[in-house]
Amino acid sequence: MGNKRVMLPASEVDLTAVKYIPENIQAPHLTGFWFKFFLNLAEVPGIGSLIMNRLKNDNKFDEKLKYTVIPECPMFKPEFPPQEPEPAVVNIEEDAKPEDRVELALKCLPEYDPASNWSGDKTASFRYWKIRDYAYAYRSKFTTPLMVAERFISAIEEFNNKNPAAPLLISFDPDEVRKQAAASTQRFEQGNPLSILDGIFMAIKDDIDCYSHPSKGATAWMHEVREVKKDAVSVSRLRSCGAILVGKANMHELGLGTTGNNANYGTTRNPHDPDRYTGGSSSGPAAIVASGLCSAALGTDGGGSVRIPSSLCGVVGLKSTYGRTDMTGSLCDDGTVAIIGPIATTVEDTILVYAAILGSSPADRISLRPSLPCVPNFSSQESLQSVESLRLGKYTEWFNDVFSTDISDKCGNVLSRLSEKHGCKTVEIVIPELHEMRLAHVVSIGSESLCALNPDCYDGKGERLTYDTRTNLALFRSFTAADYVAAQRLRRRLMYFHMEIFKRVDIIVTPTTGMTAPIIPPGALKVGETNLQVTGNLMRFIITANLLGLPAVTVPVGYDKQGLPIGIQLIGRPWCEASILRLAAAIEETCAEPKKKPLQYYDILKGN
Repeated sequence: MGNKRVMLPASEVDLTAVKYIPENIQAPHLTGFWFKFFLNLAEVPGIGSLIMNRLKNDNKFDEKLKYTVIPECPMFKPEFPPQEPEPAVVNIEEDAKPEDRVELALKCLPEYDPASNWSGDKTASFRYWKIRDYAYAYRSKFTTPLMVAERFISAIEEFNNKNPAAPLLISFDPDEVRKQAAASTQRFEQGNPLSILDGIFMAIKDDIDCYSHPSKGATAWMHEVREVKKDAVSVSRLRSCGAILVGKANMHELGLGTTGNNANYGTTRNPHDPDRYTGGSSSGPAAIVASGLCSAALGTDGGGSVRIPSSLCGVVGLKSTYGRTDMTGSLCDDGTVAIIGPIATTVEDTILVYAAILGSSPADRISLRPSLPCVPNFSSQESLQSVESLRLGKYTEWFNDVFSTDISDKCGNVLSRLSEKHGCKTVEIVIPELHEMRLAHVVSIGSESLCALNPDCYDGKGERLTYDTRTNLALFRSFTAADYVAAQRLRRRLMYFHMEIFKRVDIIVTPTTGMTAPIIPPGALKVGETNLQVTGNLMRFIITANLLGLPAVTVPVGYDKQGLPIGIQLIGRPWCEASILRLAAAIEETCAEPKKKPLQYYDILKGN
């Protein structure tokens, strides 16, 4: 008795009294025999409940949810107040053809001369080929999509023969890739490519439908119970632009993990250091882009699953506003925290893919009333001025709560450079109840995942999931309906706090992750692992955009002392993707360190 806590209404919270409390997750790190043993106990009725209750108690679940009076009413999915229009943008019609939207976005990009880079200085620092470089090479007949396809296929086959297995793609049909590439080559020969994305190689995460591949969610069985009859909406939009869809990219099983570990098919390795994780759950999409094999990929992001691996692999990842892209045809199309988003090597390529896939579902247009989508117009005079006028929010104690100070130092340097070069002003902010936000997110995503998986789990498929997925599901089963409602009450409080912050700032800036790519323990390859401390470090700055549905982008800014990539995250107001993409482009152009060539890199355009 005597455990009851009463929260003040969000509008009455004294922000000057808020104390930052570093996260301290209490949970064992397990792999191998002890992981199996733990899971067996966790799945025993009675004993399992005791274990999960202990885990929740150690991490203050009940204190924050069960024993707390939360005065706000629940917010079961993000609800956004109307937003002011963004400056220096071009509006894009949601109902326009994807290829027309991409053409409009292309016209808004800065001037660029692919010819000078094609024949450029070989001693210059490493850079990835842009989509505009591929289009130039195809139009100039220096190469063809079919020639590039052959280089791509031989590289993927090399990957597929690695031991231990470390596949980038877990569903791949070389003949299908050749067929798409031959059709694209013919269009270029006839002088009528469908768009700037024609002949551009893209991978699709294994929880997004791409006909005729199965969607397994990197499980051993999902394709047995769920047939793929057509492309997901986002994939069909890319296909109509002429993109070459190379197959289904590896991922952390069902998206329920942040490392990318997968004991079913093998764990994708980080292109910068093959002994380290890519981050997850979009491990294959981030690694295939960072390796130079694809210009872009689609991932899903319900808890950082686009941004974490993009940051750890040194590429760009965009999580758009909840409801901005139609989720129909994905395994996570019925939740309240996830989106489908692009991963690419540059901000401009991210913008081109985003322009192709955006467009809310009919249901979301009614319930969410999205602002008209738009992209930054870099060719306008206002564009530079709109960067200069940005107010950037920084919660210093949170910003500095990282595993390695290399991360906070590099990200802090970016803020200094933005101030020097563009006159951006950094504003100190305070974000209350970050611990409550993490709990509300895990209860939300956990309950939604469990609801989707329960029918198949009770049908006997649950035993065929990996140990770490089963451990997560055991935790999720311990959540009650009251926990879920409490989490949604917290969602409304946290939305209030953030909308108040956005009255003072335009963008909230954090490191993307609290650590760079973690080492893969040798024992984890066969049976996986559970390491919630690593999960906490990887997800520290990620949750806001998922629980509250806000847009966020990660852009690479440099490397730590071990040469591992570091990303900075920009979190924007609802529907304000253009603002965060504009700032991301400014960071990429003027503030980031020169790129290092990943250890695992393929030049499939020139074949060098």
